[in-house]
Amino acid sequence: MDQLLALKVFVRIAETGGFSRAADSMNIPRPTVTKLVQDLEQHLGARLLQRTTRRVSVTADGSAYYERAKRLIAELEDMDQLASGARAQLRGRLRVDVGSVLANRILIPALPQFRQRYPDLQLELGVSDRPADLISDGVDCVIRGGDLPDSTLVARRLVDLEWVTCASKDYLAAHGQPRHPDDLVARHPEGGAPMHSLAGYFSSLSGRAFALEFRKGSERVLVKADEATSANESTAHLNVLVHGLGIGQTFRFAAAPYLADGTLQEVLTDWSRPAHTIRLVYPSNRQLSAKIRAFADWAAEIFQSYSKPK
Repeated sequence: MDQLLALKVFVRIAETGGFSRAADSMNIPRPTVTKLVQDLEQHLGARLLQRTTRRVSVTADGSAYYERAKRLIAELEDMDQLASGARAQLRGRLRVDVGSVLANRILIPALPQFRQRYPDLQLELGVSDRPADLISDGVDCVIRGGDLPDSTLVARRLVDLEWVTCASKDYLAAHGQPRHPDDLVARHPEGGAPMHSLAGYFSSLSGRAFALEFRKGSERVLVKADEATSANESTAHLNVLVHGLGIGQTFRFAAAPYLADGTLQEVLTDWSRPAHTIRLVYPSNRQLSAKIRAFADWAAEIFQSYSKPK
């Protein structure tokens, strides 16, 4: 049995969901694919795939084996590419997890350049604001902001993004301009209704709402209130602001087109929020990956143009 080929076949079946699709994509006869899987299961003494007349699914043993086999194949590809020095001929799969607004406003518009530079590299984007598990989710690297959750991870700083506090023109016409961060939680003297609505953002993992932060000199104000409308996804949160549902804080680059055409207006301009550092993060045991290095170098080029002015 060619165990490496059997591993590749098994991984492709797990990803495509069928023996025939795997055979077609690898240009291998279907009987050969079947025989390789049978030999691999016999060698392991475990059932990796559950076959029915309608579908093929991965067993519990197969799921664990798939994750390790996928990483092994990727590392072997990296070894070959590093040894050959064929930077321009990078091949294989690279899974990158990235937050929504970063993907939609920065990364995806620039991807044609990356595809032209590395035409044989298969890039898979996991687009979500929910933090990924780099090991169990099969992710090669992530682009995320904030502190590192794990000391075993390696991080490369990409950019410091500036925040803006803003609301739609229509919202401000109806509710007025706040003069101080405390105004955001103030209530009308008559009736006690809130004077402003906050367009909030909450964690997709914990459900915890993030406070608005304001700084001016040595003064620091955190504003946390009952948001009228909140979202746990950054592109949706921007749309909540654009459609006049409250005052909130978002990345300046994302709001820039709406600030330019007057849809959004900046408020509390005497106050600022510390810049948000965006990093590319990957497990330490993948730090020599040629594919990750190539993607990191390209991403650093793209993100640098969005850096907060000094």
